[in-house]
Amino acid sequence: MPGNYMWLVFALSTVAFWGLYGVFIHTGVMAFDPRTDPNARYKAFLFVGLAYFLTAVIAPVLVLLFNGASWDFLTNVRGVSWSLVAGIVGALGAFFVVMAFGAAGKPTMVPVIMSIIFAGAPIVNAVAAFIAHPPHNEAGKIAFGSIHPMFYVGIAMAAGGGLLVSLFKPS
Repeated sequence: MPGNYMWLVFALSTVAFWGLYGVFIHTGVMAFDPRTDPNARYKAFLFVGLAYFLTAVIAPVLVLLFNGASWDFLTNVRGVSWSLVAGIVGALGAFFVVMAFGAAGKPTMVPVIMSIIFAGAPIVNAVAAFIAHPPHNEAGKIAFGSIHPMFYVGIAMAAGGGLLVSLFKPS
């Protein structure tokens, strides 16, 4: 595949992994038996954290060492700070997925919860990206009118898709 389409391979890989995440974490919680253990969700989340540590800390350290990377990037306060914030936001999202499953109480709610998350997250992302990087015209002024109407259609479709999957999930 040409290099200019690798972003699509990576994006679809993320879709696959995150699409499986809900089912797998719910299965992990259920294996700890929340009916008899009120801490089952936290135990499952602990191992999610361990997996994050192995995947997102140990593996990159090994790759950086293998590549002979300089460690002076640790002094880049802005890069370190924003990256830590991103990690915290991601971990909190994973935590609240686990909490949503526990609050819902039924395994049949997994597709509903994940549909709300995966339909809602792109909407939040689009709004946040728009706020952080608003469109500008040639004069450098914010140009709200330059937003293509299909952007709004896409937002509505994402919301509608999440709603339809939630309302009409197989029982």
